[in-house]
Amino acid sequence: MTDQTFEIKKKEFTYRGNTLEELKKMDIREFAKLLKSNEKRTILRQYDKIQKFVIRCDKKIENKKLIRTHLRSLIIVPQLIGMKIHIHNGKTFVPIQIEKEMLGHRLGEFSVTRSKVKHGAAGIGATRSSASKSVK
Repeated sequence: MTDQTFEIKKKEFTYRGNTLEELKKMDIREFAKLLKSNEKRTILRQYDKIQKFVIRCDKKIENKKLIRTHLRSLIIVPQLIGMKIHIHNGKTFVPIQIEKEMLGHRLGEFSVTRSKVKHGAAGIGATRSSASKSVK
């Protein structure tokens, strides 16, 4: 046997055959052509809204302010990768770091609106044995 050292290269990220640099250079409408039909249609209809959001995010980053939004239906485009966006879940703003694997998904998918129910102990009168106990 011969000792051979194999270099393990980390696979470069591609989205539908395009590298991240190519995706960032693309216009939002060009990127929409790579998505599935529902997301493509949404981006083409909401192009202005997405463009304004990206510009707003860039300005907020320049001023070192938090990016907070209620726009849960907005589709993640390559220009948003690397940003930390606080997405409203109905009660609070949940901080989300946008990563390359999130491309084509909606912002709301990463800010869960329903929390897990944590049941505590039963209250007074909740069971038959506690119903006859005095309140004091």
